[in-house]
Amino acid sequence: MKTQLAIFDLDGTLLDTIDDLAAAADHVLAVRSLPRHTTEAYRQMVGGGIRMLMRRALPEHLRTDEYIDRCLADFVAYYTENIDRRTRPYEGIKQLLTELSRRGVKMAVASNKFQAGTERLVGRFFPDAGFVAVSGNREGMPLKPDAAVVEQIIARAGVDRSGVVMIGDSGVDIATARNAEIRSIGVTWGFRSREELAAAGADEIVSTADELREAILG
Repeated sequence: MKTQLAIFDLDGTLLDTIDDLAAAADHVLAVRSLPRHTTEAYRQMVGGGIRMLMRRALPEHLRTDEYIDRCLADFVAYYTENIDRRTRPYEGIKQLLTELSRRGVKMAVASNKFQAGTERLVGRFFPDAGFVAVSGNREGMPLKPDAAVVEQIIARAGVDRSGVVMIGDSGVDIATARNAEIRSIGVTWGFRSREELAAAGADEIVSTADELREAILG
């Protein structure tokens, strides 16, 4: 069936956010005189929301709920202030979104990033994309790979499930699509490997925005 709705992950799929995420996490660690991490290490920590990122970044003996809560508050304050300093859309993404809109494909964002941060980045970099929904981590909405966010977006878009595709850079995104019983496309330019996408069962794996356009439009 022709694609009616394309649901995009944000970090690692539409936007390269890793440098700003790493800077915020390193800031939290530095002010506490804790060991910091490389950008490559942070690539393996992201994807489960900022609380999970903070948990993974901390030394194991400090991973208590109370300590994580304090670190998370500092992370959000710093990251919100510096959210778009080095973040940029991946090559060809803006053109892709324009083409999909022109071809009548509805689009949405489903991210595990906190809602305010998701909205701010989408508004900053894709103000004219016309997404039918911009969904981030918020109270009452479980994180991906739970399918709840996809179900909500499908209902809002008013499309048939068979015409929906989920696009993301991680096994979490592929699992989300599987849980929602929709098609999945993995992209290799993000934070995770082709091997992870394949192991998760991605229906297709692409390496460029042009390949993604062909995979979506057929």
